[in-house]
Amino acid sequence: MTTSASHFPPIAFIGGGNMASAVIGGLIRRGLPAGQFEVVEPFEPAREALQQQFGITAQPAPTAALTRAGLVVWAVKPQTFKDAALPVAPHTAGALHLSVAAGIRTSSIAQWLSSERIVRAMPNTPALIGQGMTGLYAHAGGVSAQERALVEQVVATTGAYLWVEAESLLDAVTALSGSGPAYVFYFLEAMTTAGVDMGLTQAQARQLAVGTFAGAAELARRSDEPLKVLRQRVTSKGGTTHAAIESMKADELAQRFMRALDAAENRARELGDEFGGAA
Repeated sequence: MTTSASHFPPIAFIGGGNMASAVIGGLIRRGLPAGQFEVVEPFEPAREALQQQFGITAQPAPTAALTRAGLVVWAVKPQTFKDAALPVAPHTAGALHLSVAAGIRTSSIAQWLSSERIVRAMPNTPALIGQGMTGLYAHAGGVSAQERALVEQVVATTGAYLWVEAESLLDAVTALSGSGPAYVFYFLEAMTTAGVDMGLTQAQARQLAVGTFAGAAELARRSDEPLKVLRQRVTSKGGTTHAAIESMKADELAQRFMRALDAAENRARELGDEFGGAA
């Protein structure tokens, strides 16, 4: 199903930071006019940025204008979600809600908003350039097939997406792809530093590292072969790659990295425990 720009409902954004801007920008490129958006953003510089970039006048606090929204996108931090939700709820009883807040479960959101029509999304920062990866979960029994399709059309403006059927899996999505760009940047930093230590300039090392990650990721995306096979094809026994891989194995890099992802998943679960709860 493809929703044309004229068939999108008015969309409200609670929070007007980077992730909201990524979605708004994608929708405007699809043809939605600035007048189709309502944005609540208490931070004045962020409001000014929305005005300059998209011609959208954001409000510092919720108003009755939110009642026209058919979809409300919650782009707020987990620790501020409850405080943001309570004054918005009276204006959005008829809306579908899409949350991009890490960890906050649909049960908490349903309490705060008095609605079961909730989809949770876990995007990542490449959404800012239309190359994002977003995990989606629809609250059981509260979201229709048509509403799921609407969410897909909105999220598709920022990149790819996939649905998970158990809400707990969003914690794994958060650990893998939500936080994942930081892991890539971390390895890129290390590769760049190593290149400089070997005598390359900073610019040369960065270009080589970034180009290698981008090319390898695209090769993996296009290939149906297991990642292990792709790795083995680069690794000749006794060669340079073999020496590097053996060093990583000796340091138990894979096991350490998997423990790091476990820590991220656990933290996502803790966020729901810390900042969820009763209204």
